[in-house]
Amino acid sequence: MNQDTDHNFNAIYTTFYRKSFLYVKSYVQNDMVAEDIVSDSLIKLWERMKKEIVDPIAPFLFSILKNSTLDYLKHQAVKRDVHGEMQKVLNRDLEIRTTSIESTDPDDIFSKEIRKIVEDTLKSFPERTRKIFILSKFDGKSYKEIAALFSISSKGVEYHMSNVMKVLRIALKDYLPLTGFLIFLNI
Repeated sequence: MNQDTDHNFNAIYTTFYRKSFLYVKSYVQNDMVAEDIVSDSLIKLWERMKKEIVDPIAPFLFSILKNSTLDYLKHQAVKRDVHGEMQKVLNRDLEIRTTSIESTDPDDIFSKEIRKIVEDTLKSFPERTRKIFILSKFDGKSYKEIAALFSISSKGVEYHMSNVMKVLRIALKDYLPLTGFLIFLNI
């Protein structure tokens, strides 16, 4: 070793640790981080002193502490920026999902699905039954008016309507508790 034996690591540690710690902590504002930076810096100083004469010690140590602290702060800034960008992306995604759900009208979704089920179900009935149902539910005709159009009794219209309603109740069983039968009547 090229240094006097008076400059052993313990002496350097005792002389410079407290001042170095307070200096670094004033910038990093974290005890554990400050301790790590100071310990690493003192070790770097000691390693350097094994290879060459370092005199005076304080300015050289200050330079190591300053550079290590700057490296840490720059790294923290990069982490903060990356975290900030990630947070912006997450916030944008949340805003999009929030706007999307706010603008979605459940009645539109369900009424389209219900309308499709009704159309498909009606296709399974004979044309006359389909027409009677459409005249009653979509065109608002009374049983008496429909009976006159088809030259059947009101009970005959009721029979056709009853058949369609039974099948539709089964086809719409998942929707009726949620939307009520009134939505079906207003399709």
